[in-house]
Amino acid sequence: MDTPLLSVCLITYNHKDFIRQAIDGVLMQEVDFSYELIIADDFSTDGTRDILLEYKAKYPDVIKLILQECNIGPAKNWMDLITSPDSKVKYIAYFEGDDYWTDTLKLQKQVDFLESNLNYSICFHKVKILRDDTFLEDTITEARYNNIKELPASVEDLLTQGNFINTASAVFRNNNIKFPFEFSYSTVGDYFLHIINAQYGFIKQLDEVMSVYRKGVGVYSGLPTEKMLEKIIIYQTCILSYLKNNDHKEILLDKTIKTIKELVNISTEKEYLARVLSFKSLFRIALLKLKKKAVE
Repeated sequence: MDTPLLSVCLITYNHKDFIRQAIDGVLMQEVDFSYELIIADDFSTDGTRDILLEYKAKYPDVIKLILQECNIGPAKNWMDLITSPDSKVKYIAYFEGDDYWTDTLKLQKQVDFLESNLNYSICFHKVKILRDDTFLEDTITEARYNNIKELPASVEDLLTQGNFINTASAVFRNNNIKFPFEFSYSTVGDYFLHIINAQYGFIKQLDEVMSVYRKGVGVYSGLPTEKMLEKIIIYQTCILSYLKNNDHKEILLDKTIKTIKELVNISTEKEYLARVLSFKSLFRIALLKLKKKAVE
């Protein structure tokens, strides 16, 4: 089989009630190019894997499966998935097994844009949010995108506004990234990935709703403030470490302090760093940084 133009990367764990809709949204795509669907399952125990094997038997030339032999956790499963496309694949689309696509021409529209605009690295679109069987407008990411003062959007906008790219909406160029070691420790992968990719080109939003983000069933849904704060500090610290010698670091640090201040009474860089040190899991990152420097 020839290398496809695009790889769709789908991550799943115990998504029995949703995974068929996610897969069908990919298989219904009407395109004039070749694509593959790579699905990474983190040892689901609810019947999700049986559904994946059923689809694999039905579409053996399109679907590839990464079936973990034990539960390795979302971060490792995600890394196995996102690094699996062939280096010759030109574009990648990534989403999670509880979300789904609604437009049969979604991939075609996004690839057409990127093919015609070589200075862009990411193309995304608007989404609907599904919560408790009710469809809602995506007001949060829309507000962030609307705060951008001058288009086209860039990595600076991602850093200052926060993530305005919904996971299920993005198609991006395969830049054959060598992922930084901080990536494995980040509690959020998609925002980190968008920041890396946006350093290769601009970001385009298509003004169409072409997918659905199912809210309230994810790993971080319903977390108490303290746990959410820990999550934010860990992934922002990982990204800050990645940007340590980059002019963009100060932009993200200011944004991080502002975000945390909205949750608790933290207003300075000194207080932020003190709070970071209160989470023991971050010491592993610090140790790895030291070890990395020692061998450089």
